[in-house]
Parts: sequence; structure tokens; C-alpha cells
Amino acid sequence: MNAIVLTNPIIQHKLSIIRNKNTGTKEFREIIGEIATFLCYEAMSDAKLQTIEVETPMGTTKVKTLDENQYAFVPILRAGTGMLDGLVKVMPNAKIGHVGLYRNEETLKPVRYYYKMPQDIANREVIVLDPMLATGGSAIDTITMLKEDGVKKIKFLCIIAAPEGILKLQEQHQDVQIYTAAVDEKLNDIGYIVPGLGDAGDRIFGTK
Repeated sequence: MNAIVLTNPIIQHKLSIIRNKNTGTKEFREIIGEIATFLCYEAMSDAKLQTIEVETPMGTTKVKTLDENQYAFVPILRAGTGMLDGLVKVMPNAKIGHVGLYRNEETLKPVRYYYKMPQDIANREVIVLDPMLATGGSAIDTITMLKEDGVKKIKFLCIIAAPEGILKLQEQHQDVQIYTAAVDEKLNDIGYIVPGLGDAGDRIFGTK
């Protein structure tokens, strides 16, 4: 499976907290952002750096720098926005697009209702955000739309993935690298990840 799974003990500890059904909204929301930051660090490990010269208090030296303007973050509404703060802390100058999709509860297929990207999205590397990669439908549709807009390099970040979602996404978009904190057992008969952590959007926003 084309997925990089972060196994750091701190991340595993954080996962144990958000999986717990008794964890409150504030703590759940904060930890989603924290794990997203770790995922972003891993996803940026191949970033290209530029060499510039700066003056330190002790003299002049050459340093490596990242052009944040080459990147864009695209959370899938609404749960994906829960990961956004964790990435903006790492790269505050990256542009942000939004994709609005909801799941038809009968067909389990995503339905698009919103799509807004920076005008120069085709010239950026795009990191798509969604806490749960379940059936893979939302991720596939979002990535398809981005490619139709001319985006050449896309990565997908999620907190928890189901094997079914990883395989579906890989089948449709083999060039997209997946980064996740956990690959769970399976999907249940209504398309939720087991054991998972429930509905990430509801738990992030306290709507259930």
C-alpha cells in the first residue's frame, strides 16, 4: 500500500487519547492539530531548499530556506479544517483552498457542494487534508478536481486510514503519496473505520 505510517511513540500516545470516546471536544480538536503537524513534517521531508546568505549576530553565513509560496493546503470540509491549524503553524505563508463534500448516506458516495482554490493552484504543490480515509471517495474526487485544475504534485494527509480507502485511492491516483498516523482494521457496513474514532467532524466541532 502506498502509505507512509508514522509510528512515533508520541503520535501513538496521542492517538490513544482521541480514540477514547470520553475525550472532550477541546482536547480532541487540539490533538488532531498536533498530529497534523507531525504528518506535515514527514510530508515535507522531500521539500526543495534554496541557499541564501544571512547575517547572524556573530557574522555572515549561508543557510537553507523553504519557499512557502510554492505550497497550498486543501482541507476537505468540514473535518479537514480541524487539521489546518497544525499545518499553518509549520508553513504560515502557504495558500489555502477548500473543497466541500458530503457523503450520501445511501450510496456512500461523496457529493460536491463547494470548491474554491487559489488562482495559481496549478503552480503549487498541494497537500490535501482529511482526518479519516475511509471509503476513499472524497479524497479521490478532490484529487481528481485538483488535477483537472493542472496541479502536478499532490500529497494526502489523514489521521486514520482504512485499508480499503488506501487501496482505492492508490488505484485511482498512484502518484499521490498518503501519510497517516494509523491504518486500522476495516470499514463497517456503513462505511465507518473500525476501530477508528467515530465521526471526526462531529468530534472536532462538538456537533454530536
